Amino acid sequence: MSHKNGFKAQMSNNHAANLRHFQCVAGVTKQKQMVSEILPIGTVRNVMRWNVPNILTVLRLAAAPFVALAFIIFHSPVADVAAFVIFVTAALTDYVDGYLARLWKQESNFGRMMDPIADKVMVVIALALLIGGWQGQIVILIPAVIILFREMFVSGLREFLGTKAGMLKVTPLAKWKTATQMFAIGVLFLAGVYQDNLRAIRFAMDPVIYEQVLARAEADTFGLIKARQLSSWFTVTGLALIWIAAVLTLVSGWDYFRKSLPYLKDEL
Repeated sequence: MSHKNGFKAQMSNNHAANLRHFQCVAGVTKQKQMVSEILPIGTVRNVMRWNVPNILTVLRLAAAPFVALAFIIFHSPVADVAAFVIFVTAALTDYVDGYLARLWKQESNFGRMMDPIADKVMVVIALALLIGGWQGQIVILIPAVIILFREMFVSGLREFLGTKAGMLKVTPLAKWKTATQMFAIGVLFLAGVYQDNLRAIRFAMDPVIYEQVLARAEADTFGLIKARQLSSWFTVTGLALIWIAAVLTLVSGWDYFRKSLPYLKDEL
């Protein structure tokens, strides 16, 4: 008899435990249902996190207009120096944000989307300023047009492909293209600083003394020869780099187009 009573007690305890477990599961399910009714599906799990790499990318994008504003607020050579400092500082974040994202495992969809946009905005604004500063001279107009054409073409291609654009991965060649563009533009901004310095020296000198200094018949107290050398070196180097960047831009643009061809064919 006692054995039966013990068995009944055990069954009762098991039933109570199962009931409590069922109530607990039901409660959790009800809470999830209430959350899903209040928030759209995916809101709880899909959260855009602000981290250092993403903040650097946004700051680079925000800095781009200030390169142009430097020429509105200041006069040369201060404007050239300010534009150079802003551009180079922003360009360096292009390397830093990617490095930190990989190092800290903070790569995100937001960063993948914003990084190329920030690069393109920086380059487009800077090239517009350089074309104006050089008064549309063909030596800089042609490579600038090539670069701008490619950037607009690839952007339109990615927009057309939509979700399939993720298939077109950023290649090492495209990264070298961007790095060369940034470096070339930075050098050309610096060339503008030395060109302004050379003009200021020439303006301050008597024309006769200017010619005598160049002929090494007069002491170079103004540093004219050094200024000419620096201006010439940065100008030639910057132009060479911008043409190299234009070639890399064409090659990488063709590479993107070639890889996108399977997604552009019409279904029969």
